[in-house]
Amino acid sequence: MTGEKRRLKIEEILNKNTEAITASSLAKEFSVSRQVIVGDIALMRAAGLKISATPRGYVLDREEETQLVFTIACKHEDEDMGTELYIVVDNGGTVYDVTVEHPIYGEIVGELRLSSRYDVDLFLKKVAEKTVQPLMRLTDGIHLHTIKCKDEETKKRIIQALKKENFILEE
Repeated sequence: MTGEKRRLKIEEILNKNTEAITASSLAKEFSVSRQVIVGDIALMRAAGLKISATPRGYVLDREEETQLVFTIACKHEDEDMGTELYIVVDNGGTVYDVTVEHPIYGEIVGELRLSSRYDVDLFLKKVAEKTVQPLMRLTDGIHLHTIKCKDEETKKRIIQALKKENFILEE
């Protein structure tokens, strides 16, 4: 199969699935290396396809139903990361991404797309297994989260719960 045909098939797979698909599973399906798939995804993005890499794999960005999107500034210790993420998802939010301000590179954004305890558990397991540090370690625990939720009431509930744990960075 040519690379072009493989990329068309990858696009079909991403279109059919709402769940993230790992590079490893795509590599297995097409009998190529994981790195070949990573390269295919890069070429597909360069061609204008909106593909996001999440901790659980690749997803095709779809036009989402109207959601409230807001950003919060947080600060906490490493051991509080799970509590922070659980608060958001338990109160009806999706932790869309995390952003830190790097002194050399500027803003660094990591897509998370965590919308359930299961998602958070997988993310925390990955963090525990890897030797790579979470982005918030670059900034002494200070970071931003983009959060998506269905309405203003949900937003207020999330912010209130995070404030209760002193996770919201305030002046």
